[in-house]
Amino acid sequence: MSSTMKAIRIEKPGDVSVIKYLDIPKPQIEKNKMLVKNKFAGVNFIDTYFRTGLYIADMPMVLGREGSGIVEEVGSDVTGFETGSRVAYLSPNNAYAEYILVDPEKAIIVPEQMALDTASASLIQGLTALTFVKRAYNVKKGDVVLVHAAAGGTGRLLVQLCKHYGATVIGTTSNEEKAKLATDAGADHIIYYTREDVPTRVREITNGQMVNAVFDGVGKSTFQASFDSLRRCGTLVSFGNASGKVPPIEINILSKGNIVLLRPMLYDYIYTREEFTEACSTLFDLVESGSLKVNICKEFDLKDAADAHRFIEAGKTTGKILLRV
Repeated sequence: MSSTMKAIRIEKPGDVSVIKYLDIPKPQIEKNKMLVKNKFAGVNFIDTYFRTGLYIADMPMVLGREGSGIVEEVGSDVTGFETGSRVAYLSPNNAYAEYILVDPEKAIIVPEQMALDTASASLIQGLTALTFVKRAYNVKKGDVVLVHAAAGGTGRLLVQLCKHYGATVIGTTSNEEKAKLATDAGADHIIYYTREDVPTRVREITNGQMVNAVFDGVGKSTFQASFDSLRRCGTLVSFGNASGKVPPIEINILSKGNIVLLRPMLYDYIYTREEFTEACSTLFDLVESGSLKVNICKEFDLKDAADAHRFIEAGKTTGKILLRV
């Protein structure tokens, strides 16, 4: 058995040119870990943040924070998994590779009837959307919510879940093609943020009531519009940097209308084993019942990870990007 494996590694922060496809040592089993032979790895915006240096990490590093595959070896202290188990997992990094050592605390058995690509595609974006609509702001029947980038990977999941839990959904998109995707996901109203003033349109759509909550994964360019779209005691869930980092704010601006502002990260909602398994179970049930449709937008071979990064940074995504390993 080979002691090396193919992986995507970066030696220093930079543009896509720093992405290298090369042979590195295959990880060796540890007593509290599992060795997984990857089938798919998820590509997420956060991977580009590490690659560019927006988020600081030790170099060299293998990118990738989620995947799915088959357990090849189980550490002596690991219970609940066995060789041959089909699993999906989260990891601090290292998923863009043929093999990965996985912490069983952040792994879940994939239901028999679920494909491994679906499992990998649903994990980070699905758990993000699910925990945000239940824990960052508890979406309920009668709410009116605004979802930015409603045709994107996480956006479409947020739209579906907000509808599932009884809300009226206003989605923002850039063009008619993306508007159809958002509408198909369940958005009741569309605002074209490229040519319409978002708060003005929200005011028109809601007859001046504005929205209970905004889910904003875009960041810098939409932050003020999100803030201005909220009703009294509204909640702004700001969770992404797609257009750049939100600049520092003066905390007193929250006093006007008693606004709640959150900058949540998925991982502190699934910190414990119990939180993780409960969220995964709910997520997989929603997917299997058809209440949540996970759209795989495009798959790239592992060696073409640079193309996957170009694709996601170009704003072309209408769903999940996967690497086939």
